[in-house]
Amino acid sequence: MIEIHNLTKTFDKIKAVDEVSVTIKDNTVFGLIGTNGAGKSTVLRMVSGVLRPDSGTVAVDNMPVYNNVEAKKKLFFIADEPYFFANSNARTMERYFSGIYEEFNKEEFYKYLEHFNLDENRKISTFSKGMKKQLALLLGICAHTKYILCDETFDGLDPVMRQGIKSIFAKEMEERGLTPVIASHNLRELEDICDHVGLLHKGGVLLSKDLEDMKCNIQKVQCVFATVDEELKALNGMEVLKKEQRGSLRTYTVRSTREEVTARFATVDTVFYEVLPLSLEEIFISETEVVGYDIKKIILG
Repeated sequence: MIEIHNLTKTFDKIKAVDEVSVTIKDNTVFGLIGTNGAGKSTVLRMVSGVLRPDSGTVAVDNMPVYNNVEAKKKLFFIADEPYFFANSNARTMERYFSGIYEEFNKEEFYKYLEHFNLDENRKISTFSKGMKKQLALLLGICAHTKYILCDETFDGLDPVMRQGIKSIFAKEMEERGLTPVIASHNLRELEDICDHVGLLHKGGVLLSKDLEDMKCNIQKVQCVFATVDEELKALNGMEVLKKEQRGSLRTYTVRSTREEVTARFATVDTVFYEVLPLSLEEIFISETEVVGYDIKKIILG
């Protein structure tokens, strides 16, 4: 487990990270969402031990990370722009990382290179941005660390490659308990892979919740009521996060379980109603609007 407590980092009087506290559970996919400049990269660099926090703590399996070799053995950090040695190829980088990580799986690495059509002898400097991201991911996966920290790692990958990497993550999680931490500015990119999502804004955590809990406890209902009284009866005591109206059709986003909503609406006179699934984007919009933020401006531009 990675435990981040009151983490703060300032650069030239600019507070990049402001008392961030997050717990990342083992064998889950944690998504760190935020716009450019929100502090995602700085948080990941402090978690990986590249940067020292000004204040606060980072512990990996109860071990402090900074200047701790044993803790760092459990982590593989992939920067937004992965670094490779000058004039190196994939084979060069494999030799380097297999010398650092004792459990690096060379056989698996070369199989993945073949699967992703990456030439092991070609100079990495001639690779496209997407190819460099793929190579960095494969090195990280094959290092067989417990945690892999990815900074905008899917940015630059085409949909097929992105899905391929996500499938490998799922396989590694099932087989050896890998815990991926993925930072991204794109909310939609992480919807189908994350178990827990944290929203970082202006250096602080605006929201951090289990995705399944969020989906189970927020519902969207479309309905047409027989009368205004029936509408009032249905909504009495229910926490309404958002309401939209088009003619007689009402759309409510409410904080409740699906079972509770279904039971409530079954007792009132409606012409029509249905409970609809929400996207991760809709859930975050609802949650952040309640606390006075407009996520459409924060994340979606």
